[in-house]
Amino acid sequence: MAHVVTQSCCNDASCVAVCPVDCIHPTPNEPGYGRAEMLYIDPVGCIDCGACIDACPVDAILPDYDLTPETARYEEINAAYYLNREPLAPAVEPPGAAEVQVSERALLRVAIVGSGPSGCYAAESLLSRIGPAVEVSFFEKLATPFGLIRFGVAPDHQGTKAVASLFQKTASRKNVDFYLNVEVGEHLTHDDLLAHHDAVIYAVGAPADCALGIPGEDLSGSHSATEFVAWYNGHPDQAHRTFDLSGERAVIIGNGNVALDVARVLVAGTAELAKTDIAPHALEALSESRIREVLVVGRRGPAQAAYTSPELLALGYLPGVNVSVQPGEMVGEAQAGGRADPIEAMKARIVAEFAAAPHAPENKRIALRYLLSPAELMGRGRVEGIRLVRNELVQDPDGHSRAVPTSVVEDIDCGLVLRSVGYRGIPVAGIPVSGARSTMQNDGGRVLDPDSGSPMPGVYTVGWIKRGPSGVIGTNKACAAETVDKLVDDFQAGRLTVPAAGRQELRSLVADRRPERIDYDGWKAIDAHERRLGRESGRPRVKLVDTASMVEIATRAAVSV
Repeated sequence: MAHVVTQSCCNDASCVAVCPVDCIHPTPNEPGYGRAEMLYIDPVGCIDCGACIDACPVDAILPDYDLTPETARYEEINAAYYLNREPLAPAVEPPGAAEVQVSERALLRVAIVGSGPSGCYAAESLLSRIGPAVEVSFFEKLATPFGLIRFGVAPDHQGTKAVASLFQKTASRKNVDFYLNVEVGEHLTHDDLLAHHDAVIYAVGAPADCALGIPGEDLSGSHSATEFVAWYNGHPDQAHRTFDLSGERAVIIGNGNVALDVARVLVAGTAELAKTDIAPHALEALSESRIREVLVVGRRGPAQAAYTSPELLALGYLPGVNVSVQPGEMVGEAQAGGRADPIEAMKARIVAEFAAAPHAPENKRIALRYLLSPAELMGRGRVEGIRLVRNELVQDPDGHSRAVPTSVVEDIDCGLVLRSVGYRGIPVAGIPVSGARSTMQNDGGRVLDPDSGSPMPGVYTVGWIKRGPSGVIGTNKACAAETVDKLVDDFQAGRLTVPAAGRQELRSLVADRRPERIDYDGWKAIDAHERRLGRESGRPRVKLVDTASMVEIATRAAVSV
């Protein structure tokens, strides 16, 4: 028998640390970890001890005898990772974290801007390294914590959201403060944070989307997938948006996991969506949607697609939905380093199975289209169609494939176009971003001065704003640990300036600047309210989307204590 990692893997590698026979890979110390779709258990090396099951924060690991028809394929996916895999040199364990000396500096105070996974992992790393000798202050511009978990993860992926239970334990520590509904750069400045903390960690993600740069992109009916995801997940900034769902066909440009999330939501039946925590306004709008077909358009072939095998495989189990592929767009398996990459080959095989599967004509349809790039959105005042250009794959000298446009075009009628072609960071509180991915220039997490190239004293970064939009939720754990190592080194070496004020002075300052602030107890009151509404309607929760209502609930709870 062996254990198997399944779809909801978050990649935080908690399982790696407890495996007694080193049969879970890639580990955070191995090349490719940051780009891995998921983690994989070696079916030959696994001794069926079950330690990984206990350690997994999202219940993604199952014994092979507990696999269901929906998860059975993961036994093959796990085994595929180890095909053609060269033996690794014995892993070199990183040196153990040195005990932090606090004889001269009795306390380390750190501000974390952003309360998503990267920020929470950074806090947990600090707390595990230093314990009670550290105080952490979270600053979050929204009225609710945990960022991507609440507003990015698809509503039908409740298992993935379970990682929030780890962050809740971190948030409940006595030496952790939350300042929700407080925006750094508006209510507080960067200098305010450094006046009350030894260091500031920016964990603000990459909230801006990338444009297509084609004619017609500004037509009504053309949106970013970022906006659509935020809308159906109840983000307050997007809750009052409207999307035209009156046409029968929608087109999604891009073929990453977000594109597949959006496609699933657009064709899901009301009965399925009503079991999730999708925002009430989105549930109502989607219940009246007339969309019957969603095209997911990628510029390269199936093997090179950015979505992961688990997300792709899940499409085949959507009730009342066909997944179609045009045989002419099937291309050969990708080559990596001169050999067939087994994970990319697996994606190509899954797509080939979709192409060969029988279709029920009465079903809705997700059409996976490949080797196509958008050239123009067409319509008079609103989107009425899209022009796509056929690509061909060309092998570069290094063996990688790139898409080259041809003269062949295809016009497709549609009423909604959503672009999902990448994300970029934006400046926060005067800290600039740069480069193709608009990240904070940094060295292992130390933010660098753009003029001198030297580290900015006491300023650090984690997550997508540090490394660009890559990896999944758990990838942020190793990323955060790297940054915290640098911060602790600077603290020990005396490179951090002693803050002029402390915890109580900060609380008074925030209360004066932002009376509508919400602390963690206030969030727990909001959380309990949403869960209570959910129980009444048979859902995990019913999300509140109005910030004023959330402030009122949090304030009422504080008064009653």
